Amino acid sequence: MKVSKKILIISAILIVAALTATICYLFWPNVSQRPPKISVSAIQEKQYIQLLFVGDLMFDRGIRYFADKNGGNDFIFDKISPALLKNNLVVANLEGSITDNKSLSAGTSPGSTNNYFLTFNPSVAKTLFKNNIRLVDLGNNHISNFGADGIKSTQKYLNDAGVDYFGAPSGNSGKIENINGIKVGFVSYNQFSDDRPLNVINEIKKIKLDADLVFVFSHWGNEYELTQTSEQTNSAHQFIDAGADLVVGSHPHVIQPVEEYKGKRIYYSLGNFIFDQYFDENVRNGLGVVVKIDKQTKKMSFEEKHFYLQSGGQTIIKD
Repeated sequence: MKVSKKILIISAILIVAALTATICYLFWPNVSQRPPKISVSAIQEKQYIQLLFVGDLMFDRGIRYFADKNGGNDFIFDKISPALLKNNLVVANLEGSITDNKSLSAGTSPGSTNNYFLTFNPSVAKTLFKNNIRLVDLGNNHISNFGADGIKSTQKYLNDAGVDYFGAPSGNSGKIENINGIKVGFVSYNQFSDDRPLNVINEIKKIKLDADLVFVFSHWGNEYELTQTSEQTNSAHQFIDAGADLVVGSHPHVIQPVEEYKGKRIYYSLGNFIFDQYFDENVRNGLGVVVKIDKQTKKMSFEEKHFYLQSGGQTIIKD
């Protein structure tokens, strides 16, 4: 009987203690001092990394004009910066060089020779970093507009700002980024250079040896065509056959179809992201691709963002 009474007393004490703790928690005057709860979103954030691919970036001509008129480059990014900062990394095609040279295209008429010679103010490099665009593809038909000096200047300003790049002419077409423990390889293909699909295939195979995933950023196709060429399709299939896990395209300045080939995604063209083309709705609409990569399985999931180029130089999110 004595033992039974002791057990009853202990049980009563435990019950009272539990009730007291519950009441204290519910009526605790300072909520901030309550024991922290584990956030489901925080757990999910640790389970994957998130990349965002966007299309063509161009900061000369009209974009330079609107930036200067409105106090600088921040104006151009004002409507989209929050969406860019939500990702671990934003990847884009940098459609021109960054130099101290005076703009040749500013104020020119579309179709004139100088209208297509593109260079960007050195401040652009820091603006890219600030807005989380910290990896750019230099494999395009405008990076050489100001010759070898223009390429070197671009690399210098990007390096100084902390922005990585791949696809520079006469350089390595690919590189590996370690993003929170996941090694992601990026390989550039520029149809308008001496580069050939075979060179890209070899680079994919080399990068694949050390990377968890390999993404190809291709500059190809015909401008303003809403469907891809057979050459684009053939090259994309070859890249995936060689080991690429995703192919993303730029250059046409319009959105082109999405294809799934052997379980891998091909975005033939993302269209414009920051550009001064407003003559048609197709060039004003751009596509962004969010790629979520599971840290454990390395499996990818995709989400698409739709952008719109406003006439005053700013890009906005449509959805």
